[in-house]
Amino acid sequence: MDVRQLRRLTAFGLLFSLPWTVFGQDLKDLKASVTNNKEPLVNVLSKLESKYKIRFAYNLDDISPIMVESSYNNVLLTKLLEEKGFKVSEHTGNIVVTKTGNEKRKQQRRINGVVRDEQNVKLGGVTIRVKGSTKATSTDEYGNFIIEAGKGDVLQLMLVGFVPKDVVVGESLELNIKLVQEQGNIDEVVVVGYGTQRRESVIGAITTIKPEVLQSNQTRSISNSLAGQVAGVIAVQRSGEPGYDNSDFWIRGINTFGANAAPLVLVDGIERSLNNISPEEIASFSILKDATATAVYGVRGANGVILIQTKRGKQGKPKLTFKTDYGISEPTKLPQFVGAVKYMETINAANILSGMAPSFEESRIKRTEMGYDPDLYANVNWMDAVTKPYSSNGRLSFDINGGSERLQYSLIMAYFTEKGMIVTDDRQNYDSQLGMKKYNLRSNVDLNLTSSTKVAVGIGGFINERRAPGVGISSILSRAMDTPPNSHPVVYSNGQIAKIAARYNPWSDATQTGYQLRFESNLETSVNVVQDIGMLFPVLEGLKGSVLASFDSYNIHNQKRTKTPRTFFATGRNEEGELITTDVDQGQEFLNYSRDSGGDRTIYFESRLNYNRTFGGKHNVDGLMLFNMRDFVDQRASTSILSLPFRNTGIAARSAYAYDNRYFAEFNFGYNGSENFRVGKRFGFFPSFAMGWMPSNEAFFEPWRATVSKLKLRGSWGLVGNDQLIDTRRFAYISTIDEVSAYSFGYTNNFNYAKAWREGDFGIADMTWETAEKLNAGLELGLWNNTVHIQADWFREKRRDIFMKRKTIPETAGFNLTPYANFGKVDNQGVEVEFLVNHQINKDWFLSARGNVTYAKNKVVEFDEPDNLKYSTRAQTGQSLNQHIGLIAEGLYQFKDFEDESKGILKEGIAQPMFGKVRAGDIKYRDLNKDGKVDAYDRAPIGKPYVPQTIVGFGLNTRYKNFDMGFLFQGATNFSNMLQGSTLVPGSGGGGTGNIYANVDDRWTPENPSSNVIWPRLSNIESSNNMMYSTWWLVDASYLRLKNMEVGYTLPKSTQQKMWMNNARVFLRGSNLLTFSYFKMWDPEIGSQNGLKYPLQRIISGGVDITF
Repeated sequence: MDVRQLRRLTAFGLLFSLPWTVFGQDLKDLKASVTNNKEPLVNVLSKLESKYKIRFAYNLDDISPIMVESSYNNVLLTKLLEEKGFKVSEHTGNIVVTKTGNEKRKQQRRINGVVRDEQNVKLGGVTIRVKGSTKATSTDEYGNFIIEAGKGDVLQLMLVGFVPKDVVVGESLELNIKLVQEQGNIDEVVVVGYGTQRRESVIGAITTIKPEVLQSNQTRSISNSLAGQVAGVIAVQRSGEPGYDNSDFWIRGINTFGANAAPLVLVDGIERSLNNISPEEIASFSILKDATATAVYGVRGANGVILIQTKRGKQGKPKLTFKTDYGISEPTKLPQFVGAVKYMETINAANILSGMAPSFEESRIKRTEMGYDPDLYANVNWMDAVTKPYSSNGRLSFDINGGSERLQYSLIMAYFTEKGMIVTDDRQNYDSQLGMKKYNLRSNVDLNLTSSTKVAVGIGGFINERRAPGVGISSILSRAMDTPPNSHPVVYSNGQIAKIAARYNPWSDATQTGYQLRFESNLETSVNVVQDIGMLFPVLEGLKGSVLASFDSYNIHNQKRTKTPRTFFATGRNEEGELITTDVDQGQEFLNYSRDSGGDRTIYFESRLNYNRTFGGKHNVDGLMLFNMRDFVDQRASTSILSLPFRNTGIAARSAYAYDNRYFAEFNFGYNGSENFRVGKRFGFFPSFAMGWMPSNEAFFEPWRATVSKLKLRGSWGLVGNDQLIDTRRFAYISTIDEVSAYSFGYTNNFNYAKAWREGDFGIADMTWETAEKLNAGLELGLWNNTVHIQADWFREKRRDIFMKRKTIPETAGFNLTPYANFGKVDNQGVEVEFLVNHQINKDWFLSARGNVTYAKNKVVEFDEPDNLKYSTRAQTGQSLNQHIGLIAEGLYQFKDFEDESKGILKEGIAQPMFGKVRAGDIKYRDLNKDGKVDAYDRAPIGKPYVPQTIVGFGLNTRYKNFDMGFLFQGATNFSNMLQGSTLVPGSGGGGTGNIYANVDDRWTPENPSSNVIWPRLSNIESSNNMMYSTWWLVDASYLRLKNMEVGYTLPKSTQQKMWMNNARVFLRGSNLLTFSYFKMWDPEIGSQNGLKYPLQRIISGGVDITF
């Protein structure tokens, strides 16, 4: 017998010997009071002691694990204790609670049972345990089980996707048990900073996403699944190129113009990349938005935090989930261009308007139109020449999960492949197919060393291979636009590759230039030891300690095998009709070779204490104390300074109190140190405070509870920080001295120029954190037993001390390089609203609707602009970040505006543009400052910012018997794109360069002198006036798209059981199926100035999801 057991028995003996009596209260009349859904038996007895001034004697080891359900409220205490396996008795005035097993061993009997769901379908794989013992079993494929148990024992039943259930063994030896399927209960546990909380007690602004939502989008990148799915996230996808298709996203918009505006992403508590993890690995996904939720992260929490927990093992028989799907993709929208005939006619029209002779003879136009000799009269759609109409992608994953009471394990393997839309040439002996392959693996093992000690080991990572043509994708697409359709064919009829000197053949760039290969590998490891201190020392019940250590390693290897193909240009045909060609490029027969490699590694350590305990059934206390440190080494560093380890350290704490699930208060702080600041400035303190009230749990709210089942009000204030201030410089508090080569100050003995030194960057000794003061007010509303759930938040943030390059320091100050300072200020505020409706119409039909909207508008408060700019229309101060500043177009000049149109002389009283000579049909700008001329001083804020201020999403999911269907619409508004490019205006390339968009006829002509057109006057050269940054080229980029749609069918349970399956579903899904927008030339979300970014993809896929 160890010392702890001796102490417990001694204490029990003392309790037993004390003369505690029931003052005027008969034991058989005592009734239990249970106010929560589940409450410890210790609390129930404690409340009786307080109410009746009595005391109970019991062994704490026997009592403490027992929970009492709300169904026992107002039940006789003797009955409650009997059903929980205890006996209560009075002995000379004492009340003693003892385990019935201590008095007489229970008679063990063989219990036979069957487990079904609500539709009476038998459930296999259900885990059944005898509470308080090591006995356990599980149901077979027909839902049957056998277990040894005694009368009064409690059987615990658990199955993923179903509500756990406790069943008390009575007289019957045959049990028929029914489990209820989970429906996304709003009282679930929510992952918060360094811990978990019941959703009911959360008063920070935290949103969770179900993992299956992240799997509904047929994409490699999780960031592409966020827009429209969750309130508080502003996200845009700027490219669909495999491997480079990650979305840019911000939590509650952009709050800074500093170096880092991205949120912190933690996977299993460790800082990692969001897009490196596969959706199949995720068990929970939380977004922390306000200061209360993020303050514990201190200097890393200013931009919000995303918490991801990966899947872990569950006790029970091994369960294997297999999922695969295969999809076909095509661009959502590509720019459309004219053919060769229309191209030449348009160039001739531009020449005539410019007073020049046509560039193309009518005979050439006619021969091209007739298709006469395509070698000499080419007609090529270069965008079609370099792209395929369809490409493909696929996904495959295995998930193995199971374990015993002692050890649980989870293993996830995922494979994703995607091919791009760029064409290939099968005749080449190398593979230049644009595409990628990614392999993800994650294994989590949890070992219960003792009843109070748990060790969790995690190993994960990925291997990624990306292949591309020898010429970059952006270059291929831009050259496809830059090459006229009549310049030359793709390949001459004799097999020679066509090209014009000093120009390009986009097809050969895509297929004949070799290939590039990028190989990435990543290893993530972690060990977490958790000790339940309260189980060792009952006086410290609710206290747990843990230590977490991790090591991550990332490696990248780039390989290029490229060449220049041999090309020709045809000048005509000889007498025999053979094509006469000359060499343009001699080309290379063999592929060149080059490579580079790099990587990084991260070490992280964390130790913490978590405390959670309820006193008296009403007072819940939650606490946290934490220490962490991080060490990061960049093996791709370009300088010796950047090769030094990047290090952070800090402590964090949280204290939360809840009274009777009605009143809530929480205080958090982070105290962090960063090497980015000098000694004495390295540590910062970031506190937060929040309060909440749940009126729906008040007694006075009873008359409305049938309608309003939940009403919670909450508010928070806090400070958070950001130490990632500048990308281009490290240790900015230290001044630098730069070497100047070949400086002509003196000579060495061998008459070479001597090296010299000069002042470089000026050290900012007082540089400090970028800080954010955050304020949040929120409301949560549940209606009709939480069938409808609504959550709304208003937020405001004041970002201060943004590290920026000063703009008002005069040259006479003598700085070689302009110094930085913590000078910038940005305000940001907005609202977010989300709703969810879950309704079980009948046993066969379930309906769910959801929607959300996020609006975030920022304003630059201080940008250090000179006064003559700061108080002008051209100032960034007072405007939104990424706000367009340009001229205001008032239409097009007409012939009536000129004294002499051919010379560009305008009538008196019309402001003279300073961007070159103008003609009728050119863009006319507003003279804002009324000085009689239009120049850069007439610029002003125009349109909306480049990044959306509003994101919306709404969708519907329904299930009828075994069929299910769902869809999501996602949209963005309050943002603008600016069209630009040297050959954007049709004809401005002069016929030698530049393609022409298909909507060229929507233009100004002398016959159609309208200002309500897309294109101004055609010109055979670039018109500086017409290409000024202005409202003429500013387009409303708002869009609404059918982001996801899915239909599925689940095989009946009876069929599944015959095939040894627990679940089997087939599905068909689509992504980016429809897009609605005022802008029609290309997909507005990519934000391109000329449409030459790799387009987003419309995907249709089908697959199966099977669990054994």
